[in-house]
Amino acid sequence: MNLHPKKLFPETDNLELLSHQVVTKKDLWHFANLLLNEIKNSPREEKPAQWLKSTEVRKLLKISPGTLQNLRVNGTLNYKRIGGLIYHKYEDIQKMLDK
Repeated sequence: MNLHPKKLFPETDNLELLSHQVVTKKDLWHFANLLLNEIKNSPREEKPAQWLKSTEVRKLLKISPGTLQNLRVNGTLNYKRIGGLIYHKYEDIQKMLDK
């Protein structure tokens, strides 16, 4: 996150003056409010679902369908088949990546 000095100190026209000024409690309070607003408005990382479909796993790992099939066949990645769909546990994917 980069805050431009103009956003922190909108009343200052000459930014060179900032290097010679003392930071006041009001400046710190203003900075704290800006920082809190940035944190509140920043996009949050969403944790993926516990079970992912094969297409979601391929997008997550950026692999082809054949590569995903090879991971299943050689036992590297566990899966569950429900009806005609194959699901992979997100936790298992993380474990595989950590190895």
